[in-house]
Amino acid sequence: MPEASLRKVLRLAHLWLGLILCLPLVLIGLTGTILTFERAFEVHPTLAVGEAHGATEIVAAAAKAAPAGQVPSFFVPPAEPGAAATVRFSQPSKGGPARGAMISVDPVSLAVLDTAGPGGFLRQVHMLHANLLIGTREGRSVVGWLGVVMLAMGISGLVIWWPRPGRWRAAFAVARNARGVRLHRELHGAVGIWGLLVFITVSFSGVWLAFPDTMGAMVGVEAAPPPKVQHTEDATAIDIGQAIAVAQGGLPDAAVKSVSLPMRPDQPFRINMAHKGDADGAPAVTIFVDPWAARVIESRDPSTLAAPLRFAAWQRALHTGMGLGPVWHVLVGLTGFLPLLFAVTGVSMWLMKRRTRKRMAVRGVAMAEAAE
Repeated sequence: MPEASLRKVLRLAHLWLGLILCLPLVLIGLTGTILTFERAFEVHPTLAVGEAHGATEIVAAAAKAAPAGQVPSFFVPPAEPGAAATVRFSQPSKGGPARGAMISVDPVSLAVLDTAGPGGFLRQVHMLHANLLIGTREGRSVVGWLGVVMLAMGISGLVIWWPRPGRWRAAFAVARNARGVRLHRELHGAVGIWGLLVFITVSFSGVWLAFPDTMGAMVGVEAAPPPKVQHTEDATAIDIGQAIAVAQGGLPDAAVKSVSLPMRPDQPFRINMAHKGDADGAPAVTIFVDPWAARVIESRDPSTLAAPLRFAAWQRALHTGMGLGPVWHVLVGLTGFLPLLFAVTGVSMWLMKRRTRKRMAVRGVAMAEAAE
C-alpha cells in the first residue's frame, strides 16, 4: 500500500476510534490519575500513640464491626508508624467470594476508624478504572480492549504525526501564533509525542493486567497458579499473626506489605513482603504459608526470576507509577489527562473542519445558482 494511502487509512481509523470511544477512554484516563495520586485524597485521622498490636488483634477488632456473614480476606498493615491498618472482608458464596466491607483500624487502640462498603469513593473509582462497574470478568475484558485501542491510537498517532524533512523541530512544539484548527492540531501532536513513551507503557501494562494469560503467552511467560494445601480433620489452622511470623522466619529484614487470608481449607496464606531498601510499589516477594502445617510451602522472589518473568512482575508497578521513583510516578499520573486533551483537541478539529466544509458547500451552491 502506498505511503499516502496508508496514512489516509490510519488517519480515518484514528479519527473514528477517537470520536466513538472518547468518553470511555477519558474515563479510564481520569480515574487512573485519581488512583495514581489516591494518597492525596485519603483522610488521615488522629491515631493513638504507643505500640501497635499484631495482625491477629487488628483483624479481630475489624471483624467485630464487619457485616454479618463476611469474613476477613485481605489485610494491609500500617504503611508507617502512626498510620492505620486496613482489613478487607468478603462474603463467601458458591460462585466465589464477593467483595464486602473495607475497615480501617487504629493499630494501637484497636478502634475502628472507618467502615467503607462497596460505595466508598476511592473504591468506586478503582472499580470504574478496572471494569467500568460492569462486572469483574466482563468489565475487565472491556477495559483491556480499551487499552488495546489506546495502544492503536498511540501507534497510529505516531505515524500520522511523523513530520516531513525539515519540519522536525516544529513538530515538537506549538507555534505562538497558532489559532483554530492549527492550534488544536499542533497541541494534539506536540503533547502526544512528548507523552508517547509513558502513554504506550501505561497502556501496554494495562492490557497486560487485563489479559495476563494471553499477554504472558506472547512473551513465553506462564503464570503459576497458587499452591494448594492439604487439610486434615484433626489439624488446627494458625492465625494470621502466626502465619506472618512463619513467613518472616526466612526473611527477617523484610516488611509485610499485605496478606491474603485463606477462604477455603485448601488455600494457603499469601503474604507479600518487600526487601529492605525496595522502593514502595516494587514487585514484592510472595510467601505461601500452609495454615495447617505452619510452614512455608513456596516462595516467589521477582529478583531471582528469569528476565521474562521479571518483565511480567513489573507490569503492575509500571501501570500504577510505583516502584520507579517520584518522577515516573508523576509522569504516569499526568498521562491520565492525555485522553482528555486528545478528545478535546480531536473533537474540536473535527467540528471545525466539518463547519468549514459545510460553509464551502453552501458557498458553492450559491455561486452555482448565481452563475445560472
